Amino acid sequence: MAIKSMIDAIREAIREEMERDHSVFILGEDIGKRGGVFLATDGLLEEFGESRVIDTPLAESSICGIALGAAMQGQRPIAEIEFADFIWPAINQIVGEAARARYGSKGTIQVPMVVRSPYGGGVRGGLYHSQSVESFFAHTPGLIVVAPATPYDAKGLLKESIRSNDPVIFLEHKRAYRLVRGEVPDGDYSIPIGQAEVKLSGNSLTCVSYGLMLHHCLEAARTVAAENISVEVLDLRTIRPLDKEAVLTSVKKTSRLIIVHEDTKLFGIGAEVSALVAEEGFDFLDAPIMRIAGPEIPAMPFSPTLEDKFLPNPGTIADAFRTLSKY
Repeated sequence: MAIKSMIDAIREAIREEMERDHSVFILGEDIGKRGGVFLATDGLLEEFGESRVIDTPLAESSICGIALGAAMQGQRPIAEIEFADFIWPAINQIVGEAARARYGSKGTIQVPMVVRSPYGGGVRGGLYHSQSVESFFAHTPGLIVVAPATPYDAKGLLKESIRSNDPVIFLEHKRAYRLVRGEVPDGDYSIPIGQAEVKLSGNSLTCVSYGLMLHHCLEAARTVAAENISVEVLDLRTIRPLDKEAVLTSVKKTSRLIIVHEDTKLFGIGAEVSALVAEEGFDFLDAPIMRIAGPEIPAMPFSPTLEDKFLPNPGTIADAFRTLSKY
């Protein structure tokens, strides 16, 4: 067991899976000699060679199209999209083809491919390097969408994603790459897809989150604990499939629900969690469901002041906890 950053845990997962299974290879822009724009693949070219660490042109549709074809032929590609903001040219390959292959072939075709991409703001990246894309892909049956918040979860879930026979969108919050550190086992392990985890136990209200916002929620929960507000923080970890049982179990325990995410509010992950509880856990509730999310503007602003205003923070989240606890 060692303390590692998110980026180190991700690199370790890729290396171990490439060592374990020779059908695993990686492809993407700048992932070879440069080691990736965030160094997620640093050193892998020297270790595995150009046939398994493939630098590609700036063509996301080709990256995902090649990965799709290779996966259909029995390989296990890991396609890196340099920033989630650049994934849109590959929508047909991912949503139109990869997500539908198993269903359309009556299960005879599997697509064991992983599309890794950094997402989210907080790094002064502006409009085209800060987008949250999870709700677009979570809407698509046939896709798995994973968004880990800790190094332990990142490594375990990435290994499980690589071993999956279905296409996985694996989202890594770029702000968390080096900011978040935690214990990661040295040996092999994996975490089942579709299992949320209670990161902090409480009984006053349930807070559901994922990715970087999870850490803001934990900080806010510790702040209001001094005011006798006991917050249970649930990390979704996997967005699709959604762990309905974990959400409903926690809300049944606390009778209050707040969902926090960085993405804009309308039609987002918070809306889906809200609908789930309204439909299947309404009798558990003693207060209205609350959502804390980004504002309804087209993209993350470049201005540091405006970016800070866009993003939920521990202070605004703690205030929401106080409001909800008064019901």
